[in-house]
Amino acid sequence: MSRTFDLALTAVAPVIWGSSYIVTTQLLPNLDPLTISFLRALPAGLLLLCLVRQLPRGRWIPRMFALGALNFSIFWSLLFFAAYRLPGGVAAIMGALQPLVVIFAARALLGSPIRKLSLVAIAAGGVGVALLVLTPAAGLDALGVIAGIAGSASMALGTVLSRKWQPPVSALTFTAWQLTAGGVLLLPFALVAPTQWATMSGTNILGLLYLGLIGAGLTYVIWLRGIRLLQPSAVSVLGFLSPMSAALLGWLVLNETLTLPQAFGMALVLGSVFLGQYALRPGRGGVTGDPQPRSGWAG
Repeated sequence: MSRTFDLALTAVAPVIWGSSYIVTTQLLPNLDPLTISFLRALPAGLLLLCLVRQLPRGRWIPRMFALGALNFSIFWSLLFFAAYRLPGGVAAIMGALQPLVVIFAARALLGSPIRKLSLVAIAAGGVGVALLVLTPAAGLDALGVIAGIAGSASMALGTVLSRKWQPPVSALTFTAWQLTAGGVLLLPFALVAPTQWATMSGTNILGLLYLGLIGAGLTYVIWLRGIRLLQPSAVSVLGFLSPMSAALLGWLVLNETLTLPQAFGMALVLGSVFLGQYALRPGRGGVTGDPQPRSGWAG
């Protein structure tokens, strides 16, 4: 399959992630965020395990727990903590730092080159996200900022290590292992979370099914497939599409106002995504798309 197809398919994941805010606020307002994270990860992971009927062995067991922690347990926990301490726009800006961390982590762990044009693309994407989500009333909270940066670094490191640690299994199996491990690690937090289980409703179940099966299961199969076939840096830049998707959905579904600066921000985000992929296209300045053979990865 062509690189263009792989990029387009991988971009579906962050576009779907942009719907998480609406689903959480509209369908799950009575549930604690840590409970949502746990119910989003573990049931989906166990369901996928039932489908693939394969468990990690040997060295892959601790690696899956490490990846499950970085990509789910730590990332989601810090993300929700930052969301509570910061205005949504500021929290989104913290998340926009992820591609920058990925570039330097990929350099350190994978030996990937750092392209100046990629840094320009990330800077443009960050400005675009700021225009999309920041308001004049946005304030800063030291702990929230630290949590936001640490959360972005967690998923960035998880993205790079998901490329470095490639088990000889399908993307579906790889996702099942990580989601299950992440869900198990979230279990202690879910047990002490202040969720009132008596308030659980059919609407809540629909929201959790969407976040688990679509927002976690399906999207991470796509995302991990993209990490396998493309450079982590190229994949991470696609993450800018998530806040853009959230803004568009807020306008379409919640009748939120879409301002001229936000429209300009969307244009910047799209431009940064295209610029980032141009900078990292195979063969440019020694950049290669995938030095590993694709056989053995049944995506």
